[in-house]
Amino acid sequence: MDSRRGFLGAASGALAAAALASRANAAEPVATGKPAAGGNPAATVVSGSAATDGTVPFYGAHQAGIDTLQQTHTVFASFDLRTEKAADIERLLVAWTDAAARLTAGETVAPLGSDAGTPPLDSGEVLGLPSRRLTLTFGFAPTMFEQAGKDSFGLRSRKPAALVALPRFNGDQLVEAQSGGDLCIQACADDSQVAFHAIRQLARIAAAGDAAAGDASAGYGRRGAAAQATGPAMLRWMQAGFVPDSPVAESPRNLLGFRDGTDNPGAPGIAERANGKAVGNGTPAESVWVGSEGPAWMRGGTYLVVRKVRLFLEHWDRSNLAFQQQVIGRHKASGAPLSGGTIAAPLDLDALDKDGNPLIPENAHVRVASASATHGARISRRSYSYNNGLSMVAERWPPWRQGLEYDAGLLFVAHQRDPRTGFIPMFERMSKFDLLNQYATHVASAIFAVPSGARRGVPIGHELFA
Repeated sequence: MDSRRGFLGAASGALAAAALASRANAAEPVATGKPAAGGNPAATVVSGSAATDGTVPFYGAHQAGIDTLQQTHTVFASFDLRTEKAADIERLLVAWTDAAARLTAGETVAPLGSDAGTPPLDSGEVLGLPSRRLTLTFGFAPTMFEQAGKDSFGLRSRKPAALVALPRFNGDQLVEAQSGGDLCIQACADDSQVAFHAIRQLARIAAAGDAAAGDASAGYGRRGAAAQATGPAMLRWMQAGFVPDSPVAESPRNLLGFRDGTDNPGAPGIAERANGKAVGNGTPAESVWVGSEGPAWMRGGTYLVVRKVRLFLEHWDRSNLAFQQQVIGRHKASGAPLSGGTIAAPLDLDALDKDGNPLIPENAHVRVASASATHGARISRRSYSYNNGLSMVAERWPPWRQGLEYDAGLLFVAHQRDPRTGFIPMFERMSKFDLLNQYATHVASAIFAVPSGARRGVPIGHELFA
């Protein structure tokens, strides 16, 4: 076996082999249901994620990377299809599934050869590194089922009713080249190089025509660049992201300095009190995983919304602390709601100050996004910060500023059981009333159906094509 860790020595190799053998005979992973030990506390720990070899099982009822303890790095990649045959997509998913199982186990994407006259089968930048809890999550966009009214792949009749195109929201300034796509892969790991390496290998498989048949090396060395012109899919856009390695049981802070994901479904306690009633967080079963209402191939899956949100950090950094806290509706240092208590305290949306004004302002981010304000909408946020350096900004209105500003912000990632009752009604309200909008602009957007997990010998999305 050509393992990334193989050259570390016989003892290391023996441990890796034993771990792989153990996983091969183990039952499918099951969520423990207890709060995560770090990162996002609303995520649940997947059995095996704390194994000594640092791997998260690839096979299971759900795809990994959704309720897995949040890793510190991500690379999100969207692909355009370049074929008109459903069989090509199916073969690509077989190849991707096989490759993903190897990569998440800490192996090279394909067995390494010894022919010095051909390109290596794996780019090699993570040789010697463990898997760093790498997960790979796959999704299908609405355009894979229907484009401009055309049933391109014979899949239109199998499109879930919940897989709807996102509307254009108030204030959107979407960059087309960084939005949409037909397929997506999200790589998450506790090492940025491991996450990027995985996307790089899977993109290479998609770009090489013969690779869709399951040979990750096909086309390379024999046809060079010509091979990339025949592949069934090519990268459309990608974005890397990160979160801090937060202390145990703490949700990570975003670039605004506030915690993100505190009230996700499954988090302990009551999420909010409004109109004299207590409203709970809900459970992942209620808010994240597709049930009997979805087609068979989506049951146990979820719907993924990804939005790239540029944050105007220079403007934010010039705002005083009191106003920052009013914008969010929480205390910055502790994370506690402005209505009082600790970070775990419910939002008391009825609480008033001595003058009769709401302690949590009417247009504060947490109030506008609350279930009470959005007809019970619930999503599970698993977002990352991003930093793309600097970019030129030239304003077309007074004070006519221009110059370099941070190209940084939030890679917003949300999972839900149905976007029509989750993200869409929630953000429809937020886009109009959220006080945070003066510091944030949504520049990229996409939605994907994330099917249930793969089983050994059964690739991702198999039931869709069956």
